[in-house]
Amino acid sequence: MTEGITITRATVSDAHEILGLIRRAFASAARLYDEPDLPPLAESIDEHKARYATHVVLKAVDEDGTIVGSVQGERRADGTCYVARLAVEPSRQRQGIGLALTAAIEAEFPEARRFELFTGHLNESSLRLYASLGYREIRRQRENDRLTLVWLEKVR
Repeated sequence: MTEGITITRATVSDAHEILGLIRRAFASAARLYDEPDLPPLAESIDEHKARYATHVVLKAVDEDGTIVGSVQGERRADGTCYVARLAVEPSRQRQGIGLALTAAIEAEFPEARRFELFTGHLNESSLRLYASLGYREIRRQRENDRLTLVWLEKVR
C-alpha cells in the first residue's frame, strides 16, 4: 500500500469532504473535454449522500487525517461490480493512491465475477492505470463531439 495512506470505508459524515475532493479531481477532465457539467461535478450534496446507501464508498486518508482519495463500487445482480468516481487529490496524483483505491474496491467485492467502469477517451493516465490493473476495453460510447466514454472490464 502507499506509505502513510490508510484506506477504509467512508460514511455519510465524510460526504462534504469527499464531494469537494471529487470536484477538484474531475475539474481537469471538465477542462479537457470542455464539459463543465460532468456528472461528478454537477452532483448535489444530497445526490452524493444518497450514493452511500447504494454503493461502497472508500476513502484514502493520509497521516494528518485528510481525505486524499475516494472510489465507489456498486454490486449488480449479474455478478458485476460497477466502479465509479475514482478521485485523487490533484496534488497527490501519480503516487499510487488510485492504484491502491482500485485494488481496495475490488477486494470489497470478493464475490464479483467482473468489474466494469468507464473513463474518457483522452484520459491517458486513467487508461494506463486501468490497463496496468488488468482492465480491457469492451466498448466506446460517443457522448458528443468532444467526449467518448471508454468502457473497461476486468474479469476474475
